[in-house]
Amino acid sequence: MTFLADRLAAVKPSPTIAITTKAAEMKAAGADVIALSAGEPDFDTPLNIREAAKAAIDAGKTRYTAPDGIPELKAAIIAKFKRDNGLDYAPNQVIVSTGGKQVLFNALFATLNTGDEVIIPAPYWVSYPDMVLMCEGKPVIVECPENTGFKMTPGALEAAITPRTKWLIFNSPSNPTGAGYTRAELKALTDVLLRHPQVWVMSDDMYEHIAFPGFTLCTPAEVEPRLYERTLTVNGVSKAYAMTGWRIGYAGGPTALVGAMKKVQSQSTSNACSVSQWAAVEALNGPQDYIAESSAVFLRRRDLVVGLLSEINGITCAVPEGAFYVYPSVAGLIGKRTPEGEVIETDEDFALGLLATVGVAVVHGAAFGLSPHFRVSYAAADVQLSDACERIKRFCDSLTA
Repeated sequence: MTFLADRLAAVKPSPTIAITTKAAEMKAAGADVIALSAGEPDFDTPLNIREAAKAAIDAGKTRYTAPDGIPELKAAIIAKFKRDNGLDYAPNQVIVSTGGKQVLFNALFATLNTGDEVIIPAPYWVSYPDMVLMCEGKPVIVECPENTGFKMTPGALEAAITPRTKWLIFNSPSNPTGAGYTRAELKALTDVLLRHPQVWVMSDDMYEHIAFPGFTLCTPAEVEPRLYERTLTVNGVSKAYAMTGWRIGYAGGPTALVGAMKKVQSQSTSNACSVSQWAAVEALNGPQDYIAESSAVFLRRRDLVVGLLSEINGITCAVPEGAFYVYPSVAGLIGKRTPEGEVIETDEDFALGLLATVGVAVVHGAAFGLSPHFRVSYAAADVQLSDACERIKRFCDSLTA
C-alpha cells in the first residue's frame, strides 16, 4: 500500500517547468544555454504598476482580504470585461485567485464528479489534462492538426460531446500555437454548444492582449450571449502586463459557479496576495500604453523567428495570430540521425538533442498533445532569438538520413 493518493498516479509534472528548470541548472553549471521554454514576457512590469504596489505597502494594505478579492479589484475587473468584451458582471460573479491556473483548477474542482468528461483541443496548455485528472474527471483530447490552423472544427467538437461531457476548455490565442479563432470560427463552435445544454465553456483568454494585426480576440459569451449562463471567462494580468510573478488571475461567470469556486478557495489558499491585488487594480485601471508597445515588440519577434525557422530544412513553421509562441513541425526530421548515431524518433528526441548539442531549450510537442512539433517562446531579446535559431539550424543541418 502506498501512502500517496491514487489520483496522483496519472498526473505528470509540468513539462514546461521541467525543461526550464533543467536549462537553468545547466546554465548554473556553466553551460551556454538559451532557454526558449518559459511562457513569460521578458519585460519589466510597467513602472506605474510597481509604484502602485509600493504605495499599497506604505499604506499598510498588507492584511488578509476577502477570499475572492478586494472590492476595488473586482470593480476594475468588471469594468475591464465591459470595456474589452462587452460582458456585464456583478461583484458576486467575479473571483480573484492566485494566478489563472488556480481559477481553472477551482472551477474544475467545484464542478467535476468522477468520470465527468472535459473536452480539450490539442495542442493544449500542458496543465489542462492533468488538472482534470486531479479532479477525477476524464480529459477528452480532440486533435487539431496544422491543416486546420491548429483550431477545432465544429464537426470535431460535435463528435467529442457525449452525455457525460461537462466542460469545453477553450484557449484563444493559444498556448502553444498562437492560433486565434475568428468571430465566424467561434460562432460555428458556439452553435454546436447551443445544441448541448449540459456542456459548459471555460474560456481561457490569458493572451487576449497579445494579438497581431488582422486578428481581433472575441470570447464565447460575447459571440453567443445565450451561452453567458454557462461560460466562465478567465483572464489575468500575467501576460498582458508582464506580471507573471505577481500571481493574479480572475474570472467572471454565473453566480452559483463563482460562489462554489469561492468556497473552494476559502478552504485552500484564501485570498491572493493583497499587494498584488492593488497592483492589478492599477494595471487594469491605469494607462494601457504598455499593451500596444509590447505587442509591437512581440510582432517583430514573431516575424523574425518564423522567418529564420522557415529557412531550416526539415522544419515548417505556421504564422501565429497572437501570444508569443511558435509551434514548428519537425516531421521532416523524424528518422534522421545525429552525428553520434542516435535516431530522432520523436519530437522529444529532437528537443533533448537540441538542448544537449547546441544548448537551446524548447518544449517538445508531445507535452502539448500533438506531435511532431516543438514550442518556441519568443519572449526573449532579438539577439538571443537570432542566436537560438542559428543554433537550431546548425543542429538540423548536422542530421543525416
